[in-house]
Amino acid sequence: MPNLLILSKLYPEYKSLIDAANLPGLTIFTTSDPAEALQHAADSEIIFGEPSLLCQVINQMPGLRWVQSAWAGIEPLLKPGLRRDYTLTNIRHVYGPLMSEYVFAYLLLLERRILTRWQSQLVGQWDASPHGTLQGKQLGLLGVGSIGSYLAGTARHFGMRVRGYTHHSESCPDIERYYHGEALLEFASGLDYLVCTLPGTATTRHIVDAALLAALPPHAWLVNIGRGSAVDDLALAEALHAGRLGGAVLDVFTQEPLPPEHPLWHTPNTFITAHTAAINYPPDIAAVFITNYQRYLRGEPLLGLVDFDLGY
Repeated sequence: MPNLLILSKLYPEYKSLIDAANLPGLTIFTTSDPAEALQHAADSEIIFGEPSLLCQVINQMPGLRWVQSAWAGIEPLLKPGLRRDYTLTNIRHVYGPLMSEYVFAYLLLLERRILTRWQSQLVGQWDASPHGTLQGKQLGLLGVGSIGSYLAGTARHFGMRVRGYTHHSESCPDIERYYHGEALLEFASGLDYLVCTLPGTATTRHIVDAALLAALPPHAWLVNIGRGSAVDDLALAEALHAGRLGGAVLDVFTQEPLPPEHPLWHTPNTFITAHTAAINYPPDIAAVFITNYQRYLRGEPLLGLVDFDLGY
Protein backbone atom coordinates (compact mmCIF):
# COMPACT_ATOMS: atom_id res chain seq x y z
CA MET A 1 0.00 0.00 0.00
CA PRO A 2 1.16 3.58 -0.63
CA ASN A 3 3.52 5.61 1.51
CA LEU A 4 2.74 9.32 1.79
CA LEU A 5 5.35 11.98 2.50
CA ILE A 6 3.88 15.25 3.80
CA LEU A 7 6.45 17.99 3.30
CA SER A 8 4.86 21.17 4.60
CA LYS A 9 5.16 23.89 7.21
CA LEU A 10 1.65 22.88 8.26
CA TYR A 11 2.32 19.15 8.43
CA PRO A 12 0.90 18.64 11.97
CA GLU A 13 -2.49 20.01 10.85
CA TYR A 14 -2.49 18.08 7.59
CA LYS A 15 -1.53 14.81 9.25
CA SER A 16 -4.23 15.21 11.91
CA LEU A 17 -6.89 15.87 9.28
CA ILE A 18 -5.77 12.98 7.07
CA ASP A 19 -5.52 10.59 10.03
CA ALA A 20 -9.08 11.49 11.00
CA ALA A 21 -10.28 10.35 7.57
CA ASN A 22 -9.11 6.77 8.29
CA LEU A 23 -7.79 6.29 4.78
CA PRO A 24 -7.04 2.65 4.05
CA GLY A 25 -3.51 1.35 3.71
CA LEU A 26 -1.70 4.68 4.01
CA THR A 27 1.61 5.05 5.84
CA ILE A 28 2.48 8.69 6.50
CA PHE A 29 5.85 10.39 7.01
CA THR A 30 5.86 14.09 7.94
CA THR A 31 8.36 16.93 8.06
CA SER A 32 8.82 20.58 7.16
CA ASP A 33 12.51 20.11 6.29
CA PRO A 34 13.45 19.00 2.75
CA ALA A 35 16.72 17.52 4.04
CA GLU A 36 14.83 15.36 6.52
CA ALA A 37 12.30 14.46 3.85
CA LEU A 38 15.06 12.81 1.83
CA GLN A 39 15.27 10.10 4.50
CA HIS A 40 11.83 8.89 3.38
CA ALA A 41 11.96 9.92 -0.28
CA ALA A 42 13.00 6.54 -1.62
CA ASP A 43 10.09 4.80 0.12
CA SER A 44 7.28 7.18 -0.85
CA GLU A 45 5.17 7.15 -4.00
CA ILE A 46 2.99 10.13 -2.97
CA ILE A 47 4.12 13.53 -1.72
CA PHE A 48 1.90 16.37 -0.51
CA GLY A 49 2.81 19.93 0.45
CA GLU A 50 4.00 23.32 -0.75
CA PRO A 51 5.64 23.29 -4.21
CA SER A 52 8.49 25.50 -2.94
CA LEU A 53 9.50 22.58 -0.70
CA LEU A 54 8.45 19.68 -2.92
CA CYS A 55 10.66 20.87 -5.78
CA GLN A 56 13.70 20.25 -3.59
CA VAL A 57 13.10 16.51 -3.21
CA ILE A 58 11.07 15.08 -6.09
CA ASN A 59 14.15 14.26 -8.18
CA GLN A 60 15.31 11.99 -5.33
CA MET A 61 12.07 9.99 -5.20
CA PRO A 62 12.53 6.98 -7.52
CA GLY A 63 9.08 5.54 -6.80
CA LEU A 64 7.18 8.83 -7.13
CA ARG A 65 3.80 8.51 -8.86
CA TRP A 66 1.68 11.40 -7.60
CA VAL A 67 2.33 14.92 -6.25
CA GLN A 68 -0.50 16.79 -4.51
CA SER A 69 0.26 20.49 -4.31
CA ALA A 70 -1.09 22.40 -1.32
CA TRP A 71 -1.21 25.50 -3.52
CA ALA A 72 -3.10 26.40 -6.68
CA GLY A 73 0.14 27.71 -8.21
CA ILE A 74 2.72 25.07 -9.08
CA GLU A 75 5.45 27.22 -10.69
CA PRO A 76 8.32 25.89 -8.51
CA LEU A 77 7.64 22.39 -9.85
CA LEU A 78 8.08 23.61 -13.44
CA LYS A 79 11.70 24.70 -13.04
CA PRO A 80 14.13 23.37 -15.66
CA GLY A 81 15.76 20.11 -14.63
CA LEU A 82 12.86 18.86 -12.52
CA ARG A 83 11.22 15.60 -13.51
CA ARG A 84 7.74 15.48 -14.99
CA ASP A 85 7.08 11.74 -15.05
CA TYR A 86 4.36 11.77 -12.40
CA THR A 87 0.78 12.90 -11.89
CA LEU A 88 0.54 16.45 -10.53
CA THR A 89 -2.62 17.86 -8.94
CA ASN A 90 -3.33 21.22 -7.32
CA ILE A 91 -6.13 22.71 -5.21
CA ARG A 92 -7.49 25.35 -7.56
CA HIS A 93 -11.09 24.26 -6.98
CA VAL A 94 -11.14 25.38 -3.33
CA TYR A 95 -10.51 29.07 -4.02
CA GLY A 96 -13.67 30.12 -5.86
CA PRO A 97 -15.75 31.20 -2.83
CA LEU A 98 -12.83 33.00 -1.15
CA MET A 99 -11.80 34.84 -4.30
CA SER A 100 -15.41 35.80 -4.91
CA GLU A 101 -15.66 37.34 -1.43
CA TYR A 102 -12.52 39.38 -2.10
CA VAL A 103 -13.47 40.62 -5.55
CA PHE A 104 -17.03 41.58 -4.72
CA ALA A 105 -16.05 43.19 -1.43
CA TYR A 106 -14.11 45.74 -3.49
CA LEU A 107 -16.69 46.05 -6.27
CA LEU A 108 -19.39 46.81 -3.73
CA LEU A 109 -17.06 49.18 -1.88
CA LEU A 110 -16.65 51.13 -5.09
CA GLU A 111 -20.21 51.10 -6.37
CA ARG A 112 -21.75 51.90 -2.99
CA ARG A 113 -19.14 54.62 -2.30
CA ILE A 114 -18.54 53.18 1.14
CA LEU A 115 -15.28 55.03 1.80
CA THR A 116 -16.84 58.33 0.72
CA ARG A 117 -19.81 57.77 3.06
CA TRP A 118 -17.38 56.99 5.89
CA GLN A 119 -15.41 60.17 5.27
CA SER A 120 -18.65 62.17 5.36
CA GLN A 121 -19.59 60.51 8.63
CA LEU A 122 -16.27 61.51 10.19
CA VAL A 123 -17.06 65.20 9.67
CA GLY A 124 -20.75 64.92 10.54
CA GLN A 125 -21.94 65.46 6.97
CA TRP A 126 -25.22 63.97 5.76
CA ASP A 127 -24.27 62.52 2.35
CA ALA A 128 -27.31 61.51 0.31
CA SER A 129 -25.56 61.69 -3.07
CA PRO A 130 -26.36 58.90 -5.56
CA HIS A 131 -24.36 55.70 -5.59
CA GLY A 132 -23.73 53.15 -8.31
CA THR A 133 -24.91 49.58 -8.70
CA LEU A 134 -23.42 46.35 -9.99
CA GLN A 135 -26.62 45.56 -11.83
CA GLY A 136 -26.10 45.93 -15.55
CA LYS A 137 -22.34 46.54 -15.26
CA GLN A 138 -20.00 44.69 -17.60
CA LEU A 139 -17.51 42.32 -15.94
CA GLY A 140 -14.67 40.82 -17.95
CA LEU A 141 -12.94 37.67 -16.70
CA LEU A 142 -9.42 37.23 -17.99
CA GLY A 143 -9.28 33.49 -17.43
CA VAL A 144 -12.35 31.31 -16.90
CA GLY A 145 -11.04 28.33 -14.97
CA SER A 146 -12.53 27.14 -11.69
CA ILE A 147 -12.05 30.55 -10.00
CA GLY A 148 -13.26 32.56 -12.97
CA SER A 149 -16.32 30.34 -13.34
CA TYR A 150 -17.25 30.85 -9.70
CA LEU A 151 -16.83 34.61 -10.05
CA ALA A 152 -19.11 34.54 -13.09
CA GLY A 153 -21.86 32.93 -11.03
CA THR A 154 -21.54 35.57 -8.32
CA ALA A 155 -21.57 38.34 -10.91
CA ARG A 156 -24.77 37.05 -12.46
CA HIS A 157 -26.31 36.96 -8.96
CA PHE A 158 -25.73 40.73 -8.82
CA GLY A 159 -27.24 41.21 -12.27
CA MET A 160 -23.94 41.88 -14.03
CA ARG A 161 -23.18 41.03 -17.65
CA VAL A 162 -20.16 38.75 -17.93
CA ARG A 163 -17.59 38.25 -20.67
CA GLY A 164 -14.81 35.68 -20.62
CA TYR A 165 -11.44 35.49 -22.35
CA THR A 166 -9.89 32.00 -22.50
CA HIS A 167 -7.69 29.85 -24.70
CA HIS A 168 -10.46 27.45 -25.65
CA SER A 169 -12.91 26.56 -22.84
CA GLU A 170 -16.54 27.68 -23.13
CA SER A 171 -18.09 25.52 -20.41
CA CYS A 172 -19.29 28.15 -17.92
CA PRO A 173 -23.03 28.85 -18.38
CA ASP A 174 -22.77 32.24 -16.64
CA ILE A 175 -20.58 33.74 -19.37
CA GLU A 176 -22.63 35.65 -21.93
CA ARG A 177 -19.87 35.81 -24.53
CA TYR A 178 -16.44 34.26 -24.94
CA TYR A 179 -13.36 35.71 -26.61
CA HIS A 180 -10.22 33.91 -27.75
CA GLY A 181 -6.86 34.52 -29.38
CA GLU A 182 -6.45 37.90 -31.03
CA ALA A 183 -9.82 39.19 -29.75
CA LEU A 184 -8.26 40.36 -26.46
CA LEU A 185 -8.66 44.10 -27.14
CA GLU A 186 -12.21 43.59 -28.36
CA PHE A 187 -12.89 41.70 -25.12
CA ALA A 188 -11.63 44.66 -23.06
CA SER A 189 -13.69 47.26 -24.90
CA GLY A 190 -16.62 48.53 -22.85
CA LEU A 191 -15.78 46.73 -19.60
CA ASP A 192 -16.53 48.32 -16.24
CA TYR A 193 -14.39 45.81 -14.36
CA LEU A 194 -11.61 43.53 -15.58
CA VAL A 195 -10.73 40.67 -13.22
CA CYS A 196 -7.55 38.71 -13.97
CA THR A 197 -7.42 35.16 -12.58
CA LEU A 198 -4.66 33.85 -14.87
CA PRO A 199 -1.80 31.62 -13.68
CA GLY A 200 1.81 32.65 -14.12
CA THR A 201 3.07 31.15 -17.38
CA ALA A 202 5.17 32.28 -20.34
CA THR A 203 2.01 32.91 -22.37
CA THR A 204 0.29 35.00 -19.69
CA ARG A 205 3.26 37.22 -18.80
CA HIS A 206 2.29 40.90 -19.20
CA ILE A 207 -0.93 40.01 -20.98
CA VAL A 208 -2.31 43.09 -19.22
CA ASP A 209 -0.02 45.53 -20.99
CA ALA A 210 -0.27 49.13 -22.17
CA ALA A 211 -2.35 48.13 -25.20
CA LEU A 212 -4.91 46.22 -23.14
CA LEU A 213 -5.12 48.99 -20.55
CA ALA A 214 -5.68 51.53 -23.34
CA ALA A 215 -8.52 49.39 -24.71
CA LEU A 216 -10.41 49.64 -21.41
CA PRO A 217 -12.75 52.58 -20.84
CA PRO A 218 -11.18 55.32 -18.66
CA HIS A 219 -13.62 54.55 -15.83
CA ALA A 220 -12.80 50.81 -15.72
CA TRP A 221 -11.13 49.12 -12.76
CA LEU A 222 -8.62 46.26 -12.90
CA VAL A 223 -8.65 43.54 -10.24
CA ASN A 224 -5.73 41.09 -10.24
CA ILE A 225 -6.05 37.95 -8.10
CA GLY A 226 -4.19 35.53 -10.37
CA ARG A 227 -0.45 36.07 -10.70
CA GLY A 228 1.48 39.33 -10.61
CA SER A 229 3.43 38.47 -13.73
CA ALA A 230 0.25 38.76 -15.81
CA VAL A 231 0.28 42.55 -15.35
CA ASP A 232 2.87 45.01 -16.63
CA ASP A 233 3.29 46.96 -13.37
CA LEU A 234 4.93 50.00 -14.93
CA ALA A 235 2.31 50.30 -17.67
CA LEU A 236 -0.40 50.04 -15.04
CA ALA A 237 1.17 52.71 -12.82
CA GLU A 238 1.53 55.02 -15.81
CA ALA A 239 -2.13 54.55 -16.82
CA LEU A 240 -3.30 55.24 -13.27
CA HIS A 241 -1.17 58.37 -12.91
CA ALA A 242 -2.39 59.65 -16.26
CA GLY A 243 -6.04 59.09 -15.35
CA ARG A 244 -6.57 56.66 -18.22
CA LEU A 245 -7.93 54.00 -15.85
CA GLY A 246 -10.45 54.24 -13.04
CA GLY A 247 -8.33 52.31 -10.56
CA ALA A 248 -6.88 48.95 -9.55
CA VAL A 249 -7.28 46.34 -6.84
CA LEU A 250 -4.07 44.30 -6.64
CA ASP A 251 -3.41 41.24 -4.49
CA VAL A 252 -0.49 39.72 -6.44
CA PHE A 253 2.74 41.16 -7.81
CA THR A 254 5.73 40.13 -9.86
CA GLN A 255 7.91 40.60 -6.79
CA GLU A 256 6.50 39.77 -3.36
CA PRO A 257 6.64 41.43 -0.93
CA LEU A 258 6.16 44.50 -3.10
CA PRO A 259 9.32 46.62 -2.60
CA PRO A 260 8.79 49.86 -0.67
CA GLU A 261 10.14 51.90 -3.59
CA HIS A 262 7.75 50.37 -6.14
CA PRO A 263 5.65 53.02 -7.92
CA LEU A 264 2.39 51.13 -7.35
CA TRP A 265 2.50 52.11 -3.66
CA HIS A 266 1.98 55.72 -4.72
CA THR A 267 -0.48 55.44 -7.60
CA PRO A 268 -3.93 57.03 -7.27
CA ASN A 269 -7.08 54.93 -6.87
CA THR A 270 -5.15 51.77 -6.02
CA PHE A 271 -5.89 49.19 -3.33
CA ILE A 272 -3.00 46.87 -2.45
CA THR A 273 -3.26 43.67 -0.42
CA ALA A 274 -0.48 41.22 0.42
CA HIS A 275 -1.47 38.06 -1.51
CA THR A 276 -4.27 37.42 0.96
CA ALA A 277 -7.32 37.24 -1.31
CA ALA A 278 -7.68 33.52 -0.60
CA ILE A 279 -5.84 32.22 2.44
CA ASN A 280 -5.03 28.51 2.54
CA TYR A 281 -7.28 26.73 5.04
CA PRO A 282 -5.81 23.31 5.95
CA PRO A 283 -9.23 21.58 6.26
CA ASP A 284 -10.14 22.58 2.69
CA ILE A 285 -6.76 21.53 1.33
CA ALA A 286 -6.66 18.24 3.24
CA ALA A 287 -10.15 17.47 1.93
CA VAL A 288 -8.83 17.68 -1.64
CA PHE A 289 -6.06 15.21 -0.83
CA ILE A 290 -8.46 12.84 0.92
CA THR A 291 -10.85 12.83 -2.03
CA ASN A 292 -8.02 12.37 -4.50
CA TYR A 293 -6.46 9.55 -2.49
CA GLN A 294 -9.74 7.66 -2.56
CA ARG A 295 -9.90 8.18 -6.32
CA TYR A 296 -6.24 7.17 -6.61
CA LEU A 297 -6.94 3.80 -4.95
CA ARG A 298 -9.89 3.20 -7.27
CA GLY A 299 -7.87 4.13 -10.34
CA GLU A 300 -10.14 7.08 -11.13
CA PRO A 301 -8.98 10.42 -12.62
CA LEU A 302 -7.77 12.82 -9.94
CA LEU A 303 -9.22 16.28 -9.34
CA GLY A 304 -7.14 19.35 -10.17
CA LEU A 305 -4.89 17.66 -12.74
CA VAL A 306 -2.12 19.94 -13.98
CA ASP A 307 -0.87 19.98 -17.57
CA PHE A 308 2.91 20.45 -17.41
CA ASP A 309 3.03 22.00 -20.88
CA LEU A 310 0.32 24.55 -20.14
CA GLY A 311 1.63 25.26 -16.63
CA TYR A 312 -1.75 24.92 -14.91
